[in-house]
Amino acid sequence: QVQLVESGGDLVQPGGSLRLSCVASGNIFSVNNMGWYRRVPGPLKQREFVAGISTNGSTNYADSVKGRFTISRDNDKHKMYLQMNSLKLEDTAVYYCHAEGRISGVSPFDSWGRGTQVSVSS
Repeated sequence: QVQLVESGGDLVQPGGSLRLSCVASGNIFSVNNMGWYRRVPGPLKQREFVAGISTNGSTNYADSVKGRFTISRDNDKHKMYLQMNSLKLEDTAVYYCHAEGRISGVSPFDSWGRGTQVSVSS
């Protein structure tokens, strides 16, 4: 099993910044694509893609966060980060870490963290 644990969520004012972290642990052989997703408050809200990063560092972002958020990773430490700048009220959500890869070189894994709350409010 591979566990993902997020941290860094907090209450921040509009225009502020936060840095989220995610660390993967377990019997990891390799971690391939990693990404951040979020679920905004409200009934029947789906989890939405925020940003993704591949093993070689290629990144992609949701249009709503382009130019404000930056995703990065540390392959040696199985860690991923999300630097969030110029935060807006609509960025309020629970942010989830996702990773896929292989355990012990054979079995694939596809894991989610439990989430960290980001609240943007004045």
